[in-house]
Amino acid sequence: QVQLVESGGDLVQAGGSLRLSCAISRNIFTFNTMAWYRQAPGKERESVARISLDGNTNYAVSVKGRFSISRDNTKNMVYLQMNRLKPEDTAVYYCNVGPLPVRNYWGQGTQVTVSS
Repeated sequence: QVQLVESGGDLVQAGGSLRLSCAISRNIFTFNTMAWYRQAPGKERESVARISLDGNTNYAVSVKGRFSISRDNTKNMVYLQMNRLKPEDTAVYYCNVGPLPVRNYWGQGTQVTVSS
């Protein structure tokens, strides 16, 4: 059973920054690619960023240049640094494998709210 626990969400003003963390219950080398997803109210869940074992990254157009994904293989952790936040970034953020998430891996997510 894989558990992914997200943390770091908060209420922040537009233009601010947050760093999200994802703790993985299994050896991170089990997963070639880890990713962050988000779901805004009334919208479908979307991919935000992903990172492969060798460090290659990929970002959604809407966050490119503002968000940065990283992983610490020694701690089984994945991070999402979010800068210059916008109200449209408001969502619940989740981590999962990428590029296709595994349904049973979804955690509770962490709420990010950006006020204008």
